[in-house]
Formats: sequence, structure tokens, C-alpha cells
Amino acid sequence: MKKNTFGVIVGNRGFFPDALAKKGRKNILDVLKKNGFNSIALSMRDTKYGAVETFADAKKCAALFAQNSSKIDGIIVTLPNFGDEKGVAETVKRSGLDVPIFIHAEPDTQAKMTIADRRDSFCGKISVCNNLRQAGIPYTLTDSHTVGVNSAQFKRELDDFASVCSIVRGLENVRFGAIGARTGAFNTVRYSEKILELSGIAVETIDLSEILGQVAMLAAHDKAVKRKLNAIKKYTPTKSVPADSLLKMAKFGYVIDRWVEETELNGTAIQCWTSLEEFFGIVPCTLMSMMSESLMPSACEVDITGLLAMYVLQLASGSPSAILDWNNNYGSDPDKAVLFHCSNLPRSFFKSAKMDYQEIIAGAVGKDNTYGTVVGRIAPNKATFCRTTTDDASGVISAYVGQGQFTNDKLDTFGGYGVMKIPNLQELMQYVCRMGFEHHVAVGISQKADAITEALGNYMGWEVYRHE
Repeated sequence: MKKNTFGVIVGNRGFFPDALAKKGRKNILDVLKKNGFNSIALSMRDTKYGAVETFADAKKCAALFAQNSSKIDGIIVTLPNFGDEKGVAETVKRSGLDVPIFIHAEPDTQAKMTIADRRDSFCGKISVCNNLRQAGIPYTLTDSHTVGVNSAQFKRELDDFASVCSIVRGLENVRFGAIGARTGAFNTVRYSEKILELSGIAVETIDLSEILGQVAMLAAHDKAVKRKLNAIKKYTPTKSVPADSLLKMAKFGYVIDRWVEETELNGTAIQCWTSLEEFFGIVPCTLMSMMSESLMPSACEVDITGLLAMYVLQLASGSPSAILDWNNNYGSDPDKAVLFHCSNLPRSFFKSAKMDYQEIIAGAVGKDNTYGTVVGRIAPNKATFCRTTTDDASGVISAYVGQGQFTNDKLDTFGGYGVMKIPNLQELMQYVCRMGFEHHVAVGISQKADAITEALGNYMGWEVYRHE
């Protein structure tokens, strides 16, 4: 995962102790370095203690940020004392940066409330936020109004803010590939390319016939095909799979890889049910699993907005994500559900996995035409779920996000599956159904619901429901 770079504004106000600003600057820069982040800040030579207090200071800091605009993923405002509200706002406005902003205020110590030690950051933070709000600039707050920069809480919230920045930066000029037409029976995965485009999300399309036409021109001894075949065999056990099915997968996978590279895509959504099985003789699940595992997410049934949710989860955590069905209740437990797919889940989700045939489609098109699934049980783990959709009637992108846990509850079934426990699950399902969301949900093995809510709601301007 790329190391985030933050522009740092150290607030100061002259009639408060300058020493607090000096120490505060050192503390925030040390904390960022210790936690693996890069920083860009005024030096001690640029202004008094490298802080922003005057209009002149603000112009210097803004110029520094503008010079490094391509590097800066977010801005951190730290207030070791009250700080100068106008200085902070002027810096942000004049920098020209449109990135997330994190407002931090250092707490006072009860035993140090004399004129020599008192911070008043508690009050100054309100003024800084007021000025940014007046300027129409969104910002992110810490859970506690004041928090020590060296505390475990700040470290945790800094990590979340880094995820916010990664999501917002990652959604700039993102490009997804739609391979094939939407499956006829799945109206649920309809979406609006135009609404996505308004948020900077482009969709490149290609007909499945073009992909299969290119596959037909490949020879079995082609070096690129052989490399892909070896990669498939190394990825998952294929002992029970016919050699001709594996060869078809290798050719199909190579053609997709080539198209992804040529069109510079960030992820794909592939037509499957049941055209590929009937007319080509494989399911593409393993190939999709391999892409998702390598952080090139791939969704079923040309579910582009499901792919978007996968990509958001990936950006938030730096780890693979999966697309699953909200598929079954788990007995009579109101807070548990079975999540399932055929499946194309990333390998890292499973306890253990192997390649097999798709049992559901096999009944219609024959077992020999359905090899290529990656089957197994999802390992117990904490998880975040997310769904994005284009609400065409309202002309907006909307989403829901929350957290749950894959359990070790007994379950004997097929495909890729797991039991997830989600507090107040019935309330969530009421929301999903009333708002007309899709049956697919994206899942990541992470705890990033807060960061996703902040990024999509506060900075992207999407309508987000955070399930508690």
C-alpha cells in the first residue's frame, strides 16, 4: 500500500506560549514518521517555529503545499495552542488543494492551566472549523474533541484518516472495465454510467464476442498462454480439472489481462451467467479471484457498482476485497447470515480452497462446461461490508457500510461461503430492501467502516448509511 504524504499546518497564536507550538510541531512530525507517513511542513527557518500564525505565514505554507500538490494526499491541522483560525483557512484556500483535512487539538493538562502552560486548543479548534465551514471546505474531526498526539487513540484515528485519503485519492479518474452485456435475468445490477462519470468514474466496455474472438486466435503453445496457465496452477489446486478447461481459462485470462493493461483499468466486471458456460465451456471465477487477490478487483455479472464498492474497500485497507450474495438466513439467529458466491473470492479469504466446477449452473449446461470456481469456506475474521449504487431516480450515488465478523459456525454447503454475524442485521436488511439496493455486497477483511463513511459521505458527497 502506498505510503501517504500529509501536508502539516501547525497552528499558533502569539499571546499563547510559543513553546507549545514548537513542541507540537516536533511531536506531530515524529508521530507521522513513526507510523510510516511522509510529511511536508514549513521549516523552523520559514516561520517562527515552522508554525502558521500570520497572513504571511499562511502564504508561505500555501506555496509549499502547492509546489508539492501531486504528493500530498491530505492535510493535518494540529493545534498545540489556540492557533490562528484565519491562518489555517487561508493556507488551505491558497494552496489550491482539494484533499481531506484532519483537525487535531492537543488537550490541556488540569495541573497546567497558568498563562505559561495553558493551550486553549479546545476553543481554538471550534474557531478553525468555523472558518473552514464558512469557506465551504470539508474536514474530518477526531472522535474526542481534544486528543493527545502521542496517544493510542490518535494513532488509530490517524490510520483511519490515512484510509480516507487513500479512498478519495484512489477515486480520482478511476477506470473500470465492463466485459460483456449485463446478464439478462439480473435487472438488479443496472447502473448509470453518467452518474458515475459525474464522480470521475469512467466505464470502458467491451463485448464478450470480442474477448472470445481474440481467445480463438491464440495457440496452445503461445508463450503468454503458457505463463498464464502456470500462474493458474500455482494459484490454486487444480487436480480434478480437465486440461482443456484449464487451457481455455489461460487463454481467456491472458486476453483480459492484455485488455486491462491496454486500457489502464483499475478493475473489471465480467458477464458470466450463463453465456460463458454454454458457448465457451468455463466459468471465469478463478481468473477473477486471481485479479482480486492481486488488487485488481473483479465482480460478477457485470456489477459495476458492486465493483466500485470492492475498490473502495481495497483502497481503505490496502488488501483484497470480494463480492458476495446476501444469500441465506443462518437458522433462527437474527444477527447472522450466510454470505455466498459460486465463487470468485480472493484466495486470502479462505481457510483452504481449490478449483472445482459450479454446481448450480452444471444442472443446466453440464458439469464439463462449469469448471473454474474457487471453492472453500471463508476463515473466521473481522470484516467490513459495503455496497454502492447509482440511485438513478435521485441522480446520486448512494451507499451503505458497516462491520461484522465471519464466524466458525457449523455449515455444510458448496461454493465460497461464510457465516457473518452483524449486530442489528434485521434493521440492515430492512434498509437494503426499502432503499432498493442490490443482492450483491462487497466485503473486505478489515475494520474500515468509519473511514469509508467519512470518505464517501463527507468528501465524495455521496449518500451514505453507516450501519451501527
